[in-house]
Amino acid sequence: EAILAGSFGVEVLNLQEKDPEGEVFGRPDQVEIDVIIKNGLVIICELKSSISKAEMYIFDRKVAFYEKRYQRSVNRKIVISPMVDARALPVAQQLGIEVYSYADEVQA
Repeated sequence: EAILAGSFGVEVLNLQEKDPEGEVFGRPDQVEIDVIIKNGLVIICELKSSISKAEMYIFDRKVAFYEKRYQRSVNRKIVISPMVDARALPVAQQLGIEVYSYADEVQA
């Protein structure tokens, strides 16, 4: 969060939302969403030490949850993780998720 805010001059919001319908995890739970706002663009970012194929699908459901709840379209979906399961990469491509190994690789 600090790297993104400091390097790119963006606003980073960490939202903690209740999902009573279980849209993200298949059961009611708390959902954490990192939202980056820059010049009116909405970017949802997932920062993880590692990410699997299943977690890539969960991230996409978080984005859909955010769009539905806030009635706002997300312009970019970004995952930043130094360890991405090889099976997760085709899923990311199919879902339109950008994948980076380090935060400083992200082009603003």
